[in-house]
Amino acid sequence: MIRLRHNKIDLALHTITDGQGPALLALHGLGECTEHRIPAGIAGWPGPVYGLDFTGHGESSVPTGGGYTAELLLADADIALSHLGSATLVGRGLGAYIALLLAGARADRVRGAVLADGPGISGGPTVPTTQPIVATTAVETTPDPYALVELGRDLRPRSYATSFARLAIQGSDLESPITVVARFRPDWLDAVTREPGVIDAPTIEAALANYRPPASR
Repeated sequence: MIRLRHNKIDLALHTITDGQGPALLALHGLGECTEHRIPAGIAGWPGPVYGLDFTGHGESSVPTGGGYTAELLLADADIALSHLGSATLVGRGLGAYIALLLAGARADRVRGAVLADGPGISGGPTVPTTQPIVATTAVETTPDPYALVELGRDLRPRSYATSFARLAIQGSDLESPITVVARFRPDWLDAVTREPGVIDAPTIEAALANYRPPASR
């Protein structure tokens, strides 16, 4: 396991499989953590496969008092990407949303993003609302209850999601840098899917075929 630092948080980056070639970074769903076996659909990837435990999940640190946002997790993933140099992303649920944001923010270093079903794919409302402040019992184990509450209702406007999709499409040299395999499509994902340059695939394996090095296709 590789330890990375994000401010006061220690992030856990797991090497799931070794290999020669381009890296793949798996981003888990809300309340999950990195699997220590290669996830379904990724087994044929020719390069090394890594999995990141987001803040408050798995073997990463738990902050005091919550404060979770999608942008916090985006920074987690950006730190992992900086360590790897470049990578293809496969995100489940909440991880799919973070993969989209990272693909837009780092279009030159994300070699394709696959958005798949999983916990936390819906997020919260698409327009600002008044929400109650929730207090939970402080724990040091994961997943952090604050993460489950705050990230489960995180604001996800359609226009915000599509702006990152457009950044990915404009900044990448790939023809289709975002592939959606999720069958459940909340408003933000439905909007992203309609963007020119975003494509559908029936499975993660089929989606990754678009991002494999030409010699391994």
